[in-house]
Amino acid sequence: MIIEYPQKKNRDLILSTPITTKLTVVGGHKESKNKLIKGNNFPVMKLLNSEYELAGKIDLVYIDPPFSTNTVFRASENRAATVSFSKDDDVAYTDDLKGGEFIEFLRERIILIRELMADTGSIYLHIDYKIGHYVKVMMDEIFGLDNFRNDISRIKCNPKNFSRKAYSNIKDMILFYTKGKDYVWNEPAEKMSGADINRLFNKIDRDGRRYTTNPLHAPGQTINGKSGQKWKGMLPPKGRHWRYAPEVLEELDKQGLIEWSRNGVPRKIIFADEYGMKRIQDIWEFKDSQSVSYPTEKNLDLLKLIINTSSNKDQLVMDCFCGSGTTLYAAAFFGRHWIGIDQSEAAIKATKKKLSEHQPSLFENYFEYSYIEEQ
Repeated sequence: MIIEYPQKKNRDLILSTPITTKLTVVGGHKESKNKLIKGNNFPVMKLLNSEYELAGKIDLVYIDPPFSTNTVFRASENRAATVSFSKDDDVAYTDDLKGGEFIEFLRERIILIRELMADTGSIYLHIDYKIGHYVKVMMDEIFGLDNFRNDISRIKCNPKNFSRKAYSNIKDMILFYTKGKDYVWNEPAEKMSGADINRLFNKIDRDGRRYTTNPLHAPGQTINGKSGQKWKGMLPPKGRHWRYAPEVLEELDKQGLIEWSRNGVPRKIIFADEYGMKRIQDIWEFKDSQSVSYPTEKNLDLLKLIINTSSNKDQLVMDCFCGSGTTLYAAAFFGRHWIGIDQSEAAIKATKKKLSEHQPSLFENYFEYSYIEEQ
């Protein structure tokens, strides 16, 4: 599926557009893999691709771009972020692009991001529900529908009581894509709550242990293999196969790990006390703090989850709309290298402050701080 609009440019033209700017080091260690760059992320990423030879080198990208809200966001070093128009506050960024102009602004950058991504790389794009459906079609076009992994709903705040004739909005969305089929994936899990255990393990044995049962057969018929053979005189249902070979099923039965129904149907017993974790689903509850110093600053635990799941130690993480630097902080905290880009002076200040105040030993003399300047 392809999204069309008047402002759409040819992909080859986007990639071949010459850049007349350069990176100038203004502090830190020039040879460091970690880079904090002030400048327009479009020419910066072109330079990272060409002069810095980072094409195919970035393992994970998280971006939280403007949401096409037609809003001026401001920030103050002395109080929480705001969308007010006080002269005492610095402009953090202006979110004034709409419709096709916004989609093309984002598309140009996503095309460059894909060029920079490793073949095993992933991208998480955080976006608003009002524009996100158009963004997904654009992402499908660039990465291919086969590389779409998840549309994650992120609960961002407590329930609201707006008086408008519509349901209140408490979520935004994160689109998760990979560059190919072979990508970094560290299975995410979280501890089960008492309510989870009671719901998922709703049976109790004679010793008081909570348990549930799963079928011993699965879809797909096996003709010649052991999983299609008889066990205790019976075959698996038509079109299915045993999950285990008959000798394994026999051993499970001897251990008392198979429960037989009144109709003689076997099911495997799974005890709650052996499964203290549960797989994370596609609805995340990471609410934003109301006392941040930079507008639209995202929850740190959200970034920790993404970085732990989709990257490994010493790999390279990029956020080219880095804002206050939460992605960079989380990446360095877990031993990843990072690249952060933002054209806002307020964002660069907020990022430097966060990196220096949290875990100073990690960030002291650790980043390259560069500007884009005209040649």
